[in-house]
Amino acid sequence: MAFLVALLLAIFVLPSPWGLVAVIIGGVWEITQVLGGMWWSQRRRAAVGAEALIGQDVEVRDALRPAGRVRIKGELWDARCDAGADAGEIVRVVGIDGLTLVVEPAGTTLRSEAP
Repeated sequence: MAFLVALLLAIFVLPSPWGLVAVIIGGVWEITQVLGGMWWSQRRRAAVGAEALIGQDVEVRDALRPAGRVRIKGELWDARCDAGADAGEIVRVVGIDGLTLVVEPAGTTLRSEAP
């Protein structure tokens, strides 16, 4: 936007040497904004996707013997637990195998609620 304004000023308003100065300043300002925006958006690692689920405690919805389903953040996921877990128990996500979560018992139980 600054570059466009500087260009219009250079063409219609400013005398010859000042028009070029305005265009250069507008261009530098636009490049600075773009680079600053890129830096600002990449300063933290994204916390989305399946990898962000590792370490989360989740509720078992269908018994894991060894495969079943768990509820995490309002979504149902297929899961596998070699030790087994009953519905209502809390398990911890330790890995991902394709679209299946690999979980292990966390040692606590959640009261059953209506689905």
